[in-house]
Amino acid sequence: MRTGRRTLSLLAAALLAVFVLPGVAGASPPSHDIGTPQLLTSGLQGGSGSTVGPDGALYVTEGLSGELTRIDPETGEQTVVADCLPKRVLGAGGAIDVAFKGGTAYVLTALVGPGLPLPATGVSGIYRVDGLHTCTVVADIGAWSVEHPPSTPFDVAQGLQFALESYRDGFLVTDGHHNRVLFVQRDGDVQELIQLPNVVPTGLDVKGSTVYLALAGPVPHLPENGRIVSFRGFSPELRDVASGAPLLLDVERCGHRLFGLAQGDFPEGSPPGSPALPNTGELRVVEEGQLRLLVSGLNQPSSLSFIGDTAYVVTLGGEVWTIAGACQVSHDDD
Repeated sequence: MRTGRRTLSLLAAALLAVFVLPGVAGASPPSHDIGTPQLLTSGLQGGSGSTVGPDGALYVTEGLSGELTRIDPETGEQTVVADCLPKRVLGAGGAIDVAFKGGTAYVLTALVGPGLPLPATGVSGIYRVDGLHTCTVVADIGAWSVEHPPSTPFDVAQGLQFALESYRDGFLVTDGHHNRVLFVQRDGDVQELIQLPNVVPTGLDVKGSTVYLALAGPVPHLPENGRIVSFRGFSPELRDVASGAPLLLDVERCGHRLFGLAQGDFPEGSPPGSPALPNTGELRVVEEGQLRLLVSGLNQPSSLSFIGDTAYVVTLGGEVWTIAGACQVSHDDD
């Protein structure tokens, strides 16, 4: 049972990044012989990023309440493990993603630092979770971004950080607004690793020294612009892996296969920052350079994780859905 929940009204914002307009999740039957999506839990306050913790549970960031929540993957029971993160002040941002290093949780925050239309609630960067009520700033990425603007056009000087991934002795961070990938050390040092054109980098996954990067593509986020690319080490040389997903937000490995999570069809004529149309999200698998459809009808999904052969999909509406056998079904194609 949850305690200490707070509410915060959403403000309209035409900023990059597909975190606004929460909705009730749903999904049509999968296109292959895998389990129909099942609702595991709901009531999260602005569901965003997720990861699997060292204990095997799912951890989800909640931008509206400034919390990190542990979710039992079997029962869906929710336990707040940190309530000390900056709350969202605009229609996007707040606590946006989470990664573990050495058994400790680190949370990425965005659009909460100084210089916005509303008062800051913290810094846009990385926080270390030291306890339920104790979160410590590790890196102020927003301040660094103001001092080191990107080469592509931008509207928000502090950027809009999207994904966090543990990598070597630090972290990789994508900035979907500034179109770049950053490397952040635990002492707070920030370096630009890759500057991209207007391709909107989103999700990350790592296998050994290889980094997989999801690209949503510019508005209107056409399927052919939804791509997965990879690079090795700290080299900025990108390799095409697969393409063909509308508004691609996340990339995750399961076993020997690679999966992409697409939020779906972008509303015609909508400004940057608008989410996909309801119930058009998709789970896809990489196959011969393409992202093959596995499940359609997901309602504005925001992140993807795997525990065993089951996919866990977090939605903007604060729900977590499971898709049993999502990983296993693709093994026949190896």
